[in-house]
Amino acid sequence: MIGRKKTGSEVGVFVRKSTGLVKNVSFLDSISLNIGDMSAGAALATIGFTTILLSSMAGINLVYASLIAFVLSIPQIIVYTIMNRKVHRTGGDYIWTSRVFGGLFGGSLAFMGYSLETLAYLALIALSTVFAIGSVGVALGNMGFLGLALPGNTPGAEPVLQFIVAAVIFAILILVNIFKPKAGYKIVTVSIILGIIILLLGILVLVLAGRAGVESYINSLSTQGLNETYSQIASSYTGSNFNFMSTLFMLPFFAIFVYPWINAAPGVSSEIKSRNGIRWAIPISSIIVLLLVTGGFAAMYYAGGLNFINAALSNSKLVYDYSFNFWTLAMGVSNSYLLSLIIGIGWILWDIAILAYGIIVFSRYIFAQAFDRFLPEKFAYISKRYGSPVVAHVFDLVVTLFLIGGAAFLYGPFSSLYGAVAAAMIYFIFIGIAATVYAIRYLVRGEKVTLAISGIIMALVFIFITYQFFAYPSIWGGNPLAYGYVVASFIAGVVLYEISKWRNAKKGIDISMAFKEIPPE
Repeated sequence: MIGRKKTGSEVGVFVRKSTGLVKNVSFLDSISLNIGDMSAGAALATIGFTTILLSSMAGINLVYASLIAFVLSIPQIIVYTIMNRKVHRTGGDYIWTSRVFGGLFGGSLAFMGYSLETLAYLALIALSTVFAIGSVGVALGNMGFLGLALPGNTPGAEPVLQFIVAAVIFAILILVNIFKPKAGYKIVTVSIILGIIILLLGILVLVLAGRAGVESYINSLSTQGLNETYSQIASSYTGSNFNFMSTLFMLPFFAIFVYPWINAAPGVSSEIKSRNGIRWAIPISSIIVLLLVTGGFAAMYYAGGLNFINAALSNSKLVYDYSFNFWTLAMGVSNSYLLSLIIGIGWILWDIAILAYGIIVFSRYIFAQAFDRFLPEKFAYISKRYGSPVVAHVFDLVVTLFLIGGAAFLYGPFSSLYGAVAAAMIYFIFIGIAATVYAIRYLVRGEKVTLAISGIIMALVFIFITYQFFAYPSIWGGNPLAYGYVVASFIAGVVLYEISKWRNAKKGIDISMAFKEIPPE
């Protein structure tokens, strides 16, 4: 039964009697991990590279889009909060889904939907970090950084340099997590805290600058090659302030970056020191990110006006040559080199925090799958000297570098990796179903009803978002790299399970038994 813990004498089916992981994660760390997972800073930075792909911004209201996306995520917040309290083990939702659906299907879903999908997302964020560095340099007046700021398929871009910078940053973070795992957590926490403070500073700068500040900044760009004034750009927008269906079209953007990503704290549950971290990290982090993302877009609209902001986000000159987004707008209206530099550093810190969180949580999912013998046992190896899952980290480095190269050289824009996120949307559908099954089997009264209904609604929400991904492939990253990666990762999961089952059967171990019990801590 999934609801029963193993006793010491029963553990033989698992790789060992305990994970070997240490409870080093504080309440603050658990919240920071989840905030890093939800990528508020990256969402505010990459909005232009997404909206530029749309045929029109008419009727799209990013503030309302953020609020709608959050409301639709509430059932998922309930599911993860209840399930994390009931089953807090390394690997989080992998444990829940594999115990409900079994190792073959449930394990393969998790391998596709989070483990390998995370590597595609980390590659996306690694390239986003490079674009952030380039954009900050350009915004500070150094046009030598333009080659880093432009997507790889744009004239003037330098994909080779982009790959090298992204690879070096990612490799350094991997090495930190291998040799100083405690420092890996602290990088996330410190980067998130500083990132939040600076994001709030950016919001304040925009609000204080107001319409006059935005108009002055854009008009100054018109004398530097933009060739359009604030008024000309604003007047080019012809849509309404809000159209529900048009705004709903932006749900995949928020699904890629923000509200579904609440599984970081559950992924390291067995390492969280306090009960508060297990109970409250998910709702607290979700509300904080709601305020940050919605507040960021609201500040842009307040200062620039919806007509101008929507028109600017679909203006190729502004988006590509001036990296127009929340961060660059705040830097532009600040009228201070020092303030602009601080805001730019905040943008880069957000990307670093996301990479740092992803490295930690990915290794825990891979570890959990190896601990169940779904993956080769080597992935469950914990260095006695450093206390880190070394093999899992090295695997992360190799695959992510391959994906960074594929996006940088073959497809240009990092949005070419958006399509790989569809794997996670499919996975979330089945997490909702798994939660409903768990509620029916093991819970009683009000808690049973709450979890079951939330699970069903969660599944329906992600069915709709998955449809959006596949219905509009030109916008949401539909290409052979992304879709091939999704299909190959699921097939790889099935093959790995069958190989593991066969190899362990020869040792007298039935690995299917692992998926009938909760693993030890």
